[in-house]
Amino acid sequence: MSKIKALLFDLDGTLIDSEKFHFDCWNEFLHPYGVTLELKDWLTNYAGIPLPQNAKTLIERYKIDTDLADFIARREQLTYEGFKSKDIALMPFALEFVQYVYEKGFKLAVVTASPRVDVEAVFERNGLAKYFSLFVTRSDVSKSKPDPESYNVCVERLGLEKEECIVFEDTVNGVKSAMAAGITCYAIQNNVRGHQKLKIADELFLSFANVKEFMLQQELI
Repeated sequence: MSKIKALLFDLDGTLIDSEKFHFDCWNEFLHPYGVTLELKDWLTNYAGIPLPQNAKTLIERYKIDTDLADFIARREQLTYEGFKSKDIALMPFALEFVQYVYEKGFKLAVVTASPRVDVEAVFERNGLAKYFSLFVTRSDVSKSKPDPESYNVCVERLGLEKEECIVFEDTVNGVKSAMAAGITCYAIQNNVRGHQKLKIADELFLSFANVKEFMLQQELI
């Protein structure tokens, strides 16, 4: 019998298809500064990294003359307004997988580098909050991914052992966070170009459909 009791999900790029949304937000925000990011550059250097860290990197890279705190606050407001007003598509097979494991009695949690207001806005629109018993956001920790703090906090709040949990992530930073916390991590990435870097995960899949098939074969669900 499987000892797994909880499944911990990253949000951006794992549950919701939001990387293009964040990319577009950055280009809209950076336009007045004369800066345009290429999608490949975004996916390689910025995706999966907390917004404040990306803001600092961009200011330094493009020598933008601005106050960092104000820059971050205005950029975060743009994200929040977007999440409140736009429907963000779910990743392929994510809804089916979440519903399946929820009905099987697993505890489900979201562990994300996004701030709580953004997470609440997303789940208010997509209606998935009912499936999750816990949300650990950037607002709940002092150090975000790739630091393991958010996953350590999640497991502690669930009242479980790390051996009873599996993490689902889509970026190197996320995988490093889960593995630094000592939790089994499955990487899910439909862009095969990103697979080489994600091989550090315990398992690597193209979609949640493949995850479900694997976990059934291993009698984990």
